[in-house]
Amino acid sequence: MLDIKVVELHKEDEVGGKNGKELFFSRYACGPLLGSGGFGSVFSGQRVSDGQQVAIKQVPSDRVQQWARLPGELRPVPMEIALLQQLSDVGGHGGVIRLLDWFEVEGLGFLLVLERPPQCQDLFDFITERGALPERFALRVFRQIVEALCFIHAHGVVHRDIKDENIVVDTRTLEVKVIDFGSGASLKETAYSEFEGTRVYSPPEWIESRSYTAVPLTVWSLGVLLFDMVCGDIPFERDQDIVKATPTFTRRVSNECRSLIGWCLSYQPEDRPSLEEILSHPWMQRGGEEEEEEEEEEEEAGRTLPSPSL
Repeated sequence: MLDIKVVELHKEDEVGGKNGKELFFSRYACGPLLGSGGFGSVFSGQRVSDGQQVAIKQVPSDRVQQWARLPGELRPVPMEIALLQQLSDVGGHGGVIRLLDWFEVEGLGFLLVLERPPQCQDLFDFITERGALPERFALRVFRQIVEALCFIHAHGVVHRDIKDENIVVDTRTLEVKVIDFGSGASLKETAYSEFEGTRVYSPPEWIESRSYTAVPLTVWSLGVLLFDMVCGDIPFERDQDIVKATPTFTRRVSNECRSLIGWCLSYQPEDRPSLEEILSHPWMQRGGEEEEEEEEEEEEAGRTLPSPSL
């Protein structure tokens, strides 16, 4: 664990990275573990200079799946760093987590210093605590995710692991950010033959032929995610259910929302919409009209969500 190894490191030890001669531990203080996964662990942290709260992602070198080259760097870096730097270099986007700094530390691997939004919670926990979201809230969140993905794709990156755990929500404002580019890749029009994302969010073509293209993969994952938001759980758990591509709705969902989910979860990749077509779908154009039944459900559940205008 990072917080244990930090004690063992000496401040005289130099680190690599874009601030090669800077000392990581003179610039950042590490806090407790926030979470861990297949590619690394994430800790809370603080920037020493101004007290800014950050997230510090530790990625051991032996867990890096893909490497990339950055201008001015002699050694390759994890693809995740290169992709986040690529998005940062064009100005970033409010819906995409921002890479603030990165270092290579002997014995720890790579340390990514990321912005940490205040009062944030990942969408998995958000849904677990509140249950299925009223459509007006799901719409607010989903639109932001799609717009962020439009930016990501427009600048040559594909995320490849869109799921509720990789979306963080500001619980006060419902503003969202896409996080964790550890499974990401450079965007291309030809097919991919490797996949490090989450299987229950993967499309039928990956299950059946171990091949997929970027936009249909992303859109399928968005269909699973939207179903998850409005029904409270994902539609498919088994491979045989994924390839059937016929979700069973467990809650009452509007016809327009069902239509969009069904379109995203089309069996044939070419039948799925583009991200731009998702944004122009009638459900996405509802404009925030609040249905009485949704308000009643919210009151009964005792939710304390804000009521932003869409």
